[in-house]
Amino acid sequence: MRSHYLHAFLLACIILFSSGCARENFFRKTPVVDATLHQQLKNATPADVDSVTVMAGRHYKRTGFHNLFWGKHYREVWATPVTVKVFDMKTAKGGLSVEKLGGGMQTTSLTLIDEEGFTYALRSLDKDPAGILPKFWRNTFVADVLRDQTSAINPYAAFVLPQMAEAAGIPHSKPELVYVLPSDTTFGEYSDKFQDGVFMIEEKYNDDRTITPMLGNATDIAGSKKMLRNRFGDDDHFIDQREFARARLFDLFINDWDRHEGQWEWAVYDDGNNKHYRPIPKDRDNAFFLFDDGIITWLFSRKWAIRKFESFDPKYKDVYALMMNARFLDSRALTELSAQDYQEIAAELQTALTDDVIESAIRNFPPKVYAKVGERTIRTLKSRRDLLPQAAQEFYLNLAKNPLVIGTDKEERFEVERLNDEETSVKVIRLADDKQVYHRVFKRSETKEITLYGLAEDDEFEVSGNVSKGIRVVIVGGRGEDEIKDTSRVRSLRRKTIVYDTKRGNEIEFGPETVDKTSKDVKVHAFDREGH
Repeated sequence: MRSHYLHAFLLACIILFSSGCARENFFRKTPVVDATLHQQLKNATPADVDSVTVMAGRHYKRTGFHNLFWGKHYREVWATPVTVKVFDMKTAKGGLSVEKLGGGMQTTSLTLIDEEGFTYALRSLDKDPAGILPKFWRNTFVADVLRDQTSAINPYAAFVLPQMAEAAGIPHSKPELVYVLPSDTTFGEYSDKFQDGVFMIEEKYNDDRTITPMLGNATDIAGSKKMLRNRFGDDDHFIDQREFARARLFDLFINDWDRHEGQWEWAVYDDGNNKHYRPIPKDRDNAFFLFDDGIITWLFSRKWAIRKFESFDPKYKDVYALMMNARFLDSRALTELSAQDYQEIAAELQTALTDDVIESAIRNFPPKVYAKVGERTIRTLKSRRDLLPQAAQEFYLNLAKNPLVIGTDKEERFEVERLNDEETSVKVIRLADDKQVYHRVFKRSETKEITLYGLAEDDEFEVSGNVSKGIRVVIVGGRGEDEIKDTSRVRSLRRKTIVYDTKRGNEIEFGPETVDKTSKDVKVHAFDREGH
């Protein structure tokens, strides 16, 4: 949550409540429904009991007045009794052991490993977002207000997604719901963090030990930072942009707004000449997010407030809101595709996500949860599937406004040609073998500015074409001795080629269209590669 969003949230809370402290016990002591059984479980082992009925978050249940202002959300779902399998460290997945404690400021998470080195994530179903607050606020009513909004998450959404992802051709984990006994000490020093809790356990694709048949002939798995470091560091590493676009449109379909670079792993494929990276989505906590059904939460989700908190509705009300958390990665991994590409992918997803697929997938909700939200979820998904081409076009247009064309730390030639008043062609040639590795024709009706990043080594930039109207082209040379030549002409009041580079060490041929932004400061060609 960005600081200005957080400040707005805190201010609203201060206005609404003049004083107050956080409830000492916001979270229920146990999720187990039967109090008598809970006492018995304190001395039980997985051999004694194989399943338990729990309420994942009965503490979210509220009165009508509270719901009117703060939203009904999925409160009833959190308070629905669900029968859960008891977790047994010794037998689960053939036997597991603890590798390391993980999780952020909201989720309790543990990495477990089986005898063959395959890793799994054990993650708490419930969350405590109070950790994102400044320390001053963590023991105040504000913490409880923030905690209460976890009810906007459907705790069982992740369990119904695999079947739809499978149909859509998108790699996925297969989470299972488990309960850890209050007597379980197999977690060692972390036992007190996991005892008497409800968790999901799912595959954790994080290295070559976790390659499954689902990933085909992948040779390795990389995190987003490593993938980006390789993509920009060498000239033979490429992102499979069509597959990433497919995954991102699926994100829109399920209304998963939290898709920053930490929410992905990447399967690596080596064809002998180049390495290609295909996305593996993870952490589906915010699928089917429902937030704007209360007076206050409706206000918070407006475009001028916390816009990214877009709700799961039959229509895509604000596609940009669903893109906000992924802007960094989208701008670096979706630079090649045209509007037609997005329409083709949307059509493929529509064909794959049939009524039968959707209905069968949602049937994977626990029966009592399905009774509460299953039919509504199915209707909403069918509507969103039918409207996916329109959402895909909006997604594309948002990306097309200010695209980045990014080189590597090796040598490339960037060829920009203003074809006519509407179209501008951009090509990138790998100088090591004179192979074209990028080509896209941008349209002035869609694109305001194209930024070219040379990054390192000695790159070449050529801009040509004589037109009446054109797209602004920004050249950021990067480290190395670059050659930049602008012979283009756009008959307009503002010049349309801007060059940022250092004053020394480069060979620059300015034309009548060029704006000289060279500097003595090397920061002039800085580029954020990994999201710092």
